[in-house]
Amino acid sequence: MTSIAAPPIIRLTNYINGQWTDSQATEWRDVINPATGETLAQVPLADAIEVNQAIEAAAAAFPEWRRTPPEDRIQPLFKLKMLLEDHIGDIARIITQENGKTFTEAKAEMRRAIENVEVACGIPMMMQGYNLEDVARGIDEMMIRQPLGVTAAIVPFNFPGMIAFWYLPYAIATGNTFILKPSERVPLTMRYVYELLEKTGLPKGVVLSHYSHLWVMSQRKRRPGPQILPSSACCIRRPHLA
Repeated sequence: MTSIAAPPIIRLTNYINGQWTDSQATEWRDVINPATGETLAQVPLADAIEVNQAIEAAAAAFPEWRRTPPEDRIQPLFKLKMLLEDHIGDIARIITQENGKTFTEAKAEMRRAIENVEVACGIPMMMQGYNLEDVARGIDEMMIRQPLGVTAAIVPFNFPGMIAFWYLPYAIATGNTFILKPSERVPLTMRYVYELLEKTGLPKGVVLSHYSHLWVMSQRKRRPGPQILPSSACCIRRPHLA
């Protein structure tokens, strides 16, 4: 009786400056199929040095991206919407494998993700400012909306595909660069999505994906907000806790 060797376990890589880069992490975590107990992949628990590499790449890409007209910034999103539509079944299967949802639930999750991409394609209209003459005696008012800079999202395990899309399409459509930290428990879904993002023509450094040990530790706590908020307040950052 011949035995069949198990396929090699995939070791996930960071996506930095338009390239998949190997992590130098010394600690790795298994990604487990909750239905079978099978190890699907291993995710690196990287340190602050690798996090800073992602931040520096996003910061370098920001000046050119923020000056790109909104009409041009949304063109990759139109392509992304079509790619997600074409591959929704593949993505749903990955969600089922690493998260345990039914295939129907996983597809519904990605449908919500696609809807966010569709909404973000309207940014050229939604981002418009306004003028108001004589808001007070001798005073005119003008309001413009500008990008913030480097943005990031630390997303949980319960919706591997949807929650990242609450932020990613809006961040890049409004002229920001974006770093994603997927949950270390379910990183394969967004790994696949980032492979699709590579095909959209986004400039290097506009979207990045990273697995940080520091960010992972914040997710392991039952209430990560009390740890994240003080670090944001001291540097006048704008956290959004969903």
